[in-house]
Amino acid sequence: MKIWTKPKLIAEFKKIEAKGWIENYRGSNNGAVGNILEDLLEIQENNLPIPNAAEWELKAQRGNSSSLTTMFHSEPSPRAIGFIPQMLLPLYGWQHKQAGKKYPKNEMSFRQTIHAGAYSDRGFIVKIDRKEEKIKISFNASKVAEKHKTWLNKVQKNIGIKDLKPQPYWGFDDLSSIVRTKLLNCFYVQAEVKKLNGKEYFHYNKVLMLQKFSFDGFLKELENGNILVDFDARTGHNHGTKFRMRKNCLPNLYAKVTQIV
Repeated sequence: MKIWTKPKLIAEFKKIEAKGWIENYRGSNNGAVGNILEDLLEIQENNLPIPNAAEWELKAQRGNSSSLTTMFHSEPSPRAIGFIPQMLLPLYGWQHKQAGKKYPKNEMSFRQTIHAGAYSDRGFIVKIDRKEEKIKISFNASKVAEKHKTWLNKVQKNIGIKDLKPQPYWGFDDLSSIVRTKLLNCFYVQAEVKKLNGKEYFHYNKVLMLQKFSFDGFLKELENGNILVDFDARTGHNHGTKFRMRKNCLPNLYAKVTQIV
């Protein structure tokens, strides 16, 4: 594994861009573009081997992709009651599509990707409370789509159709500590994609150096609906709650943006 200085790493990004099209030998998954970039840099598991490496993150994405970028994992408070397995799944969950097949007949699911811009079709939304300094998850039964009427009736029988109580939340201070640790500074790389004779190729033609993370910028992107909260739990396993971001919004979280390529 190579040890990089920041200037040498920047120079290497320029060399990679100059290589032009590079065949994707890592498969069709969304992580392939980042995996190949790590191979080219001779680094492992997204750990940049440069001075102060803990202060830097590497994020790579297909330039033509509309997929969300996972920023970090964090479970909501109150953690003491195990909010997702003890409340959301049994009281607001619905039958898993693989219940009775891959999983037991009583397997429940709670999968929701929600944001502050609009209610989901099951009536959930993200709210930013600047007075209490909390990011909250709220439920409004009047916003539930007609196709989920049967599910809503079950919720009403389980717990009633008022807002969540207790309400899951992330405190500003706690979340700021988590996200600053993960994204204090970042190299954000995008690759143009093409297919030729059934094979996929990447051209790493955009590299931004992002410095001085701004938590206020993070909150603004939450309020604008560009950062989303992704719940992915079933009875047998909670895959973790993720904060995810829409394409091209990452630079908005930083005070200093420098284009390298």
